[in-house]
This record gives sequence, structure tokens and C-alpha cells, in this order.
Amino acid sequence: MDLIYKVTDNRYANIKDLLRSKFQISSRLYTKLKNNKHIYLNGNNIFFNDTLNIDDTIEIDLNFEEECTNIIPTKMDLDILYEDKYFLILNKPSNVAVHPSLRHFDTSLSNGVKYYFDSISLNRKIRIINRLDKDTSGIVIFAKNEYIQENLTLQMKDNTFKKEYIAILEGILSKKKRNNRCSNC
Repeated sequence: MDLIYKVTDNRYANIKDLLRSKFQISSRLYTKLKNNKHIYLNGNNIFFNDTLNIDDTIEIDLNFEEECTNIIPTKMDLDILYEDKYFLILNKPSNVAVHPSLRHFDTSLSNGVKYYFDSISLNRKIRIINRLDKDTSGIVIFAKNEYIQENLTLQMKDNTFKKEYIAILEGILSKKKRNNRCSNC
């Protein structure tokens, strides 16, 4: 189990209300968790109309297997900066694409992560939180489940997820036309 909540008052009308309000679980994820029997009320699978009572315990199992057949696993050296049961944080080298594409069908960072997940028997989808251009090196975060991905995406939307960039330059830069793609430049 990954999320556990003990009911202490009557603020939530039902399990769905609790999961959406307390944990910000999307309707899509809620449906997936419910249909695959990953939500428990007092140790038992929930029913559609279950209501909540004080001292009830809700448990949500986020550690279920997922199919990931759309990415070809490719063995590559990964520079793992941090890993736990929720995240895999990598240092991406330059000249490596993050996503598979026509030009990088089996040579992207995602292909390497798929190989790594397979090697540790982690049957999960590849969920990239942030992307970097192919020629840019830096940190790339992968979520190990949909709930973590949704929460980090929400944090990025409301600007509570902070990113900082450092550029290291050598030599003299020539004056170039400003890049209009960058809103902060």
C-alpha cells in the first residue's frame, strides 16, 4: 500500500470525494484504481457506493504492474543521481534524446530507462516528468507510478515545482538575435 488515510471527521462524502480532495487523484486514475481493485476500505475492496465513517481506513495500492510495450529496451549507461520507490532521477548527457522518435527509435533515454526497469523487474510505464532538448545535459525525472506523475505535473502547472538552470560557457559569445521561444530570456 502507498497511500493510507484514517477518517477522523465527516468532511468527505464518500471515498471518491476523499481521494479527489485529499490526494488530488484524477477521475481517470480513480477509475483505474477502482476497476483494478487497488482501493481498500478497512482492508476490503471498495464498492461504488461505499460511504465513509469515522475510524475507517482507506488504503490505495499504487504498486501495481503496468504494460510498457511501446518502448524498446536498450542497454545504456545511466547516471542515476537518486532513486526510490517513487522516482528515478538521472543526469542526462548531451546528444541523447529523452523520448523515442523516428531518429532515436531505440537510442533515447527512455529506452535506457525501459531496459533498467526490466533489469530490476519493475513493470511500469515510462513516465517522464520533465524534458530536455537532445543537445542539453541535465537532470531528468521519471515517475514510477501515475499518481506521482500527476502530482508533479500539478506542481509544475501551479509553479510550486522549482527548476533552476546553470550555464557554463567558455570563450567570447558573439551577439546573436534573441531566441523568441524562451519567455524568460
